[in-house]
Amino acid sequence: MSLTDALFTAFSIPFMARALIVMLVLAVVAGIVGVLVNLRGLEFISDGLTHAVFPGLAIGLAVGGTSGLLPGAAIAALAGALALTWLDRAGITSDAAIAIVLTATFSVGVIVVSKSDDYAGELEALLFGRVLTIPPDQVVPLVVVSLVALLAVVLTLKQQLFRAFDARGSRAAGDSALVLDLVLNAAIALVVVAAAATVGTLLVLALLIVPGAVARLVTRRLWWLFPAAAVFAALSAWIGLSAGFAISVGAGIDVPAGATIVAVFVLGYALVLGAFGLVRWARGRTAAARPDAGAPASEGVRATGTAAAGEGH
Repeated sequence: MSLTDALFTAFSIPFMARALIVMLVLAVVAGIVGVLVNLRGLEFISDGLTHAVFPGLAIGLAVGGTSGLLPGAAIAALAGALALTWLDRAGITSDAAIAIVLTATFSVGVIVVSKSDDYAGELEALLFGRVLTIPPDQVVPLVVVSLVALLAVVLTLKQQLFRAFDARGSRAAGDSALVLDLVLNAAIALVVVAAAATVGTLLVLALLIVPGAVARLVTRRLWWLFPAAAVFAALSAWIGLSAGFAISVGAGIDVPAGATIVAVFVLGYALVLGAFGLVRWARGRTAAARPDAGAPASEGVRATGTAAAGEGH
């Protein structure tokens, strides 16, 4: 299979086209939301929300089949976001709150799935996703859920950034910390809903965390973080789908599409991290090789002044 076939021709197949549309929209939105997650240090809360979604997926699947996945996950995710925000406001430490929500909700989901006839198959699909088998009638709802999350973040972006860098200043300016936390947690929850229905609950974190981490490596300019994360996420989703198709169809090795996408995300982060580490190492070596690189300017000024004083005497 040629590179052109994997990158372009493969997406003329309907199920691949559906997967690409959903993953591109989801990846871009997850990348943008993920920058705020990174700036606020909410990675563990995101992990808690991914597990909170699991019982909603299980119940939705049991009640309405694949068409029930999205509404079930949405209800569970928003309930989880409210619960985490309320527990945090109640004075319970965030780690403890997340652990409570994580263990309680995930156990409920496993119990629900265990009652099905195809326990192993359904559990695997919920945990690792079904990106290549997205039904045609689910494409628009998944895209809409992702765009609602993006809209919530865009409308409060300046306030979210102010709160991320100066929480006291944000409160002094009249911003409601409760409202901003609820909006951001709800946006994270909606991204988790769309991602859980595609790449699975265990792989959601890669879409939320990795693009923001890459953007922090690539640029130090605040407003460039968001396009950098979005571009990286979109490219990784596209290449991940292409790689999965090439390996499964071209090489005849059956690999999960969701896991392949996540592997490309992580590999991309490793490459960027290695490249920037190499650049910093090279700059350090170049600076160390300069004979006068280590002499501060103040020392030169003091030496000149001392020489001048000696000449005066």
